[in-house]
Amino acid sequence: MARRRRALLLASLLLGGCASVQDATGVATQQDLLQLRTDVTLVQQRAQRALGEAEAALAQAQRRDRDTEAERRLAALTQRVDALTASLTTLAGQLDEINGKLEALSRQPRAVAPPPATPSRPSGAAPAAPASPAPPPVGSRPTTNTLQPQDIYQAAYLDFSKGSYALAIAGFREFLRRFPDQALAGAAQYWIGEAHFSLARGYANAGQTPQANEALEQAMQEFRKVLANYPRSDKAPASLYKEALVLLELNQPAVAQQRLQYLVETFPQSEEAALARERLSALRPR
Repeated sequence: MARRRRALLLASLLLGGCASVQDATGVATQQDLLQLRTDVTLVQQRAQRALGEAEAALAQAQRRDRDTEAERRLAALTQRVDALTASLTTLAGQLDEINGKLEALSRQPRAVAPPPATPSRPSGAAPAAPASPAPPPVGSRPTTNTLQPQDIYQAAYLDFSKGSYALAIAGFREFLRRFPDQALAGAAQYWIGEAHFSLARGYANAGQTPQANEALEQAMQEFRKVLANYPRSDKAPASLYKEALVLLELNQPAVAQQRLQYLVETFPQSEEAALARERLSALRPR
């Protein structure tokens, strides 16, 4: 059991290390850290569950004079914990590699581009119009070391659009941690709710009802934060509507009707208000 506890300690140290270096580099390396943080959290949770089950199986085996079935279960759980320990070791190596990159980047002086040469022009000729800056590539991650709010937001939204919901949630939370008063903060909070809602659908399709309900509850809380913290956000009507949909999924139609009615009364001109009226018409008894 000491070996398993050391694995959990390694996971906690990995999480602490990720949080301490994420301000030192650009989005590309930051996203690697966010992915590691998500992976380590999942492995840590699995290791904790496996450790608890292993300890329970060991206690059961001791009570039953090392019953054969209990021994079999204990051996299987031991193999699971060993596999999780190996995963944590691999993640530790990846984190060490990223830390090395961070240290190398921090030691490199930032190159300053020389000013563009001014072409000569004939005397009396009109000056040439300045060239328009090239637009940034659409859909690519920003790689500049000077992180702007839009950089982090775009990276998180790109993860969401690719279905990497856990990574998107981590990215949007990082955006809110850095820029809680930025104009896109309400939208970032909304997409956190949408990511949890999407996770809930995935769990439901896989027949994992407890996980689906847990994700729905989390989505409801995240949608409510939009109106509570960013009432003037453009995403406020959408968050109310999605909250009502989550409540319907959780078999709470009465509360869902209240939220839909509130949406209609508070944002009567919004597109979501029209959708809310249709939902209310379908929910009300005929």
